[in-house]
Amino acid sequence: MRIGITADPEIAVPPLFYGGIERIIDMIVVELLNLGHEVTLFANSKSSVNSQLIPYQSSGNSLKDVLNNSLLINNNRQKFDVVHSFGRLAYLLPIMPTKTPKLMSYQREPTIKQIKRGHLLSRKNSLHFTGCSNYITNQIKPYASAETVYNGVNFNKYTFSAVVATDAPLVFLGRIEPIKGVHLAVEMAIKTGKKLIIAGNIPEFYEPYFNEKIKPFLSDQIQYVGAVNDIQKSEILSKAAALLMPILWDEPFGIVMVEAMACGTPVLGLNRGAVPEVVVSGITGFFCNTVDELTERVTEINSINRLSVLEMAKSRFSAQVITQQYLQQYQQF
Repeated sequence: MRIGITADPEIAVPPLFYGGIERIIDMIVVELLNLGHEVTLFANSKSSVNSQLIPYQSSGNSLKDVLNNSLLINNNRQKFDVVHSFGRLAYLLPIMPTKTPKLMSYQREPTIKQIKRGHLLSRKNSLHFTGCSNYITNQIKPYASAETVYNGVNFNKYTFSAVVATDAPLVFLGRIEPIKGVHLAVEMAIKTGKKLIIAGNIPEFYEPYFNEKIKPFLSDQIQYVGAVNDIQKSEILSKAAALLMPILWDEPFGIVMVEAMACGTPVLGLNRGAVPEVVVSGITGFFCNTVDELTERVTEINSINRLSVLEMAKSRFSAQVITQQYLQQYQQF
């Protein structure tokens, strides 16, 4: 198949540090190429992919930028059997009335107004949607055709550890901000006496949060190591007793959970958003309704078989599995 894939313009594919969606796009591009498909990626000019790259001329968000980027996609649409968008739905606006098959994949909370508009403007049966979890897809289904395709990772990029040290740390990995529950991870470490490694970038707006809620507790037991690249991430996760996800928002998917599982590391998460879909309680970790319940589960992580964590994750979230599910979506048009 000839497949056009669109990303948002701000971050390169693949990203060096933060950029969960861009990692998903890179994974799918690589796997589609391995399967012999012809892939063209519309993305940030600094992207580095083996497919054909058509770089956006601007990475801005102004109306002019959006218009120029959408016209770039439109001018190339006849080259493709399907256009698969991981970017703004607005980028598909010029090709909505055309017969070109269009798949819009939501990795964030969908804007229902935009979905209704896209469904109205598109030629009949030419626009379908996917969500990265049932939590997302179920918001789309009342208004348009939608199915769930989970996110995944390239398991070859992660180091699996069948066993870890008896004093292996808990890990928090993500942006340092209140809704991610970093302060709750600190609370869990203090209550259980476990070591905690915190890794992730601190947005400027949340520096006061870090300085007030996290920094005072840093010690030999609780360490902040800053933002990490893929190699550092794999090393940290492969040596961890568990990944903590004490989130205070409805996480659309949470790719870091699968990254942990790729290392055999179980996940302890609060029952929000897609967490109960990603974590198979008792097999790949535990999800709970309260932080107190989650803290109690820390004592049970040794009951989790790390090889079972890896095998379950591979069966659900590997690059091969996810790409085949997207190919099934393409073939429905």
